[in-house]
Amino acid sequence: MTTRAPDGDSRAAQLLSRAAAFQHFATFQGSTQSQQHIKPLHDYVTARLVLEGGFAPDELCPRPPLQVIRKRGTNHLVYAPDRATNAEATILGGLKTKNVDVVVTKDGIGPVLAISCKGMTGAFRNLTNRLEETIGESTNIHIGYPMLVFGYLFVARANWAGEDVAPTDIALTASGQPVAALVRFHAALTEMTGRLGVRNDMSRYEAVGMALIDTRDGRAGELVEAFPPADSRINVASFFDTLYRRYDERYVVGAPQLESRTRRAVWAANSPALLLDTLPPLDYTPRTDA
Repeated sequence: MTTRAPDGDSRAAQLLSRAAAFQHFATFQGSTQSQQHIKPLHDYVTARLVLEGGFAPDELCPRPPLQVIRKRGTNHLVYAPDRATNAEATILGGLKTKNVDVVVTKDGIGPVLAISCKGMTGAFRNLTNRLEETIGESTNIHIGYPMLVFGYLFVARANWAGEDVAPTDIALTASGQPVAALVRFHAALTEMTGRLGVRNDMSRYEAVGMALIDTRDGRAGELVEAFPPADSRINVASFFDTLYRRYDERYVVGAPQLESRTRRAVWAANSPALLLDTLPPLDYTPRTDA
């Protein structure tokens, strides 16, 4: 696996909350070809995989602005903005190399967990094309690394009918109901999640998360709770827990000889990074010894 910075992107990863990442996505006005509308979501994901997931910062690509210091056998997290990167990981898939947004790599083992973050701001008629890409991406990566725990995180702008948007960009009707294209896409993604073992269908992801992000004035960046419904298999609320569960099953419980290298870390509750005045509000609980 190699890493590189996206062309023209000099922005290093930051400690961001989900609210900040979603608000940026909901209000970004530039070209989506630059991927700048979704980059803050990458920052949120990498920070969460460290703080909540227990993965070391230097195992992440891109690397968040964090560092581990060992004190008396305890892991302390410190804020280290100079260590942050904006690199993307290039994984050797079974069909072709693929740049993946967020990757966790263990020395001597290789890529063990990855998350592909996708965002759509409109043109929901093109969701069928996105589905084809999604199936191909999972298949390609799993052929090369069948043990890898792969997640697909999809966010879309919840443009409401009646707003100043093109008809093809509308996601929710005036009464708050999702348009047919989103309902079909949700049904298709639901069939693409739940890969449990290395002999399962390689086109499936271990976890899929889907979220609609409000765009209305005063509510821009808020999560639309009504869709996907709370009991949906791809509701974003269960996305990270599912990834951690699959990772532990394969790399810790399933390979006890490697547990000293694969076990997820626990951070000291008094870690400097967790006591920062500038630490953004978190929608999850850090994995600490408290």
